[in-house]
Amino acid sequence: MTERESMEYDVVVVGGGPAGLATAIRLKQLSAQGGHDISVCVLEKGVEIGAHILSGAVMDTRALTELIPDWKEKNAPLDTPVTDDRFLFLTKKKAMSTPHWLLPACFRNHGNYIVRLGHVTRWLGEQAEALDVDLFPGFAATEILYTESGAVKGVATGDMGIARDGSHTPQYQPGMELLARYTVFAEGSRGQLGRQLVDHYQLDAGRDPQSYAMGIKELWEVDPAQSHPGLVMHTSGWPLDTDTYGGSFLYHLAGNLVAVGLVVGLDYPNPWLSPFEEFQRYKTHPAIRPTFEGGKRIAYGARSLTTGGLLSLPKLCFPGGVLVGCDAGVLNTSRIKGSHSAIKSGALAAEAAYEAILADRRHDELVAYPAAFEKSWLRAELNQSRNFKQWFKKGRTVGTFMTGVEQWLLRGKMPWTLHHTKPDHACLQPAAQCARIDYPKPDGTLTFDKMSSVFLSNTHHEENEPIHLTLKNPAVPVAVNLAKYAGPEARYCPAGVYEFVKTESGEDRLQINAQNCIHCKTCDIKDPTQNIVWVAPQGGEGPVYNGM
Repeated sequence: MTERESMEYDVVVVGGGPAGLATAIRLKQLSAQGGHDISVCVLEKGVEIGAHILSGAVMDTRALTELIPDWKEKNAPLDTPVTDDRFLFLTKKKAMSTPHWLLPACFRNHGNYIVRLGHVTRWLGEQAEALDVDLFPGFAATEILYTESGAVKGVATGDMGIARDGSHTPQYQPGMELLARYTVFAEGSRGQLGRQLVDHYQLDAGRDPQSYAMGIKELWEVDPAQSHPGLVMHTSGWPLDTDTYGGSFLYHLAGNLVAVGLVVGLDYPNPWLSPFEEFQRYKTHPAIRPTFEGGKRIAYGARSLTTGGLLSLPKLCFPGGVLVGCDAGVLNTSRIKGSHSAIKSGALAAEAAYEAILADRRHDELVAYPAAFEKSWLRAELNQSRNFKQWFKKGRTVGTFMTGVEQWLLRGKMPWTLHHTKPDHACLQPAAQCARIDYPKPDGTLTFDKMSSVFLSNTHHEENEPIHLTLKNPAVPVAVNLAKYAGPEARYCPAGVYEFVKTESGEDRLQINAQNCIHCKTCDIKDPTQNIVWVAPQGGEGPVYNGM
């Protein structure tokens, strides 16, 4: 076995998104204020900071202002304030607008900004570099390192230059060990290492099962006559059925750009459903289509969202490390916002780590972090929406009505708490019990196929490398998924990674087109037998989103 080199830091951060960068920035701010030299590095699996970032996004600046009060003077790319809020309920042909006075506070966006979160993340990376944080884009952390006593002592990056058969190519480079007093895991939704840590330390004991959604997004350059910078529009209803949680967003940016997307809860029961195709159908609605007529689609992407909220939040700390951001699950589903909560969680973790380092501690539990979270505005905000997803598990009608009762009538101060016990993958029903859904063919102008969409995500993976979408049992996809659920992986994947094909002998087999993977991790979440395990490929691979 090739010996790996190692580097030591006070804090290693895994993930260069808003949560990870906020952690690093806050640590360096505190060390500068206190006159201490604390070393911090950030590992990012994308080829550059922001490359794998995808979000709506409307941003609440509360946490950013706490972290960097002069963000405007430092030219943060937040330049489209929200000027108009609309919420529509869609039927197949009609749209009903909700009066603004009836909108709960969680659906109002006055004072927020429409942003391209990848650009904001890139700017946060620049702020971190200016504070002497070591940024290592293109390096995927693939292994957790433990002390003899069982505490996390760091991570190792994946080997580079491994051929599909496991041999070393001429470009082979062994991974590197990054050792730290404390390791912060900020990998985003369904993090590869975060998931392992939750299992290893049983961080979810006593919590509700985590719940997820998939967000599919396109960026369009529209006809200037259709451009209304500052307009935020959300919809509920069609094309999703009443048993499927979800809704759309349509955000008007400057420069005739419009971000449009559909969020679908991954607890949906019908295996015939395709979130990608539902999104394409959504754009054909009479209230939506005019925005895009005469326009051009310029970007595409998808990713999972951690939507369980406060009731599914795992224990945030363990010996030697913490979970922050969507790796923990601090997104506020009712507000459709997570960047502000990610930044706040990272800052809270940094403050706990800083005090521990000053006390010359290492590899213990940063209990001050969850204690600070419990007293924070973030916890209070998540508590107000703790029942949001649970109500919608009872259907759209109940969910809509009870959200109105809790968020508009009671202002988030409800005396009851709802729980759920079933993980998303267990919600899928046998195909024979569900109505088949036949989707129309794309027209290539407003609606598109998966392959042309993946092309716009700038996704790249080496052909001759181990497939990073692994199967615990290769027989399960045909024997169970295809036989019982009609092969749902061919529909829930938004990138055409999975397809069932016939062998020369006429038998079915699952073909995995790993080169198409855009790292949304839906397969890892929704596979009904939990047979698919997503792992990071070589660092720097995957999509390269330009400000998505």
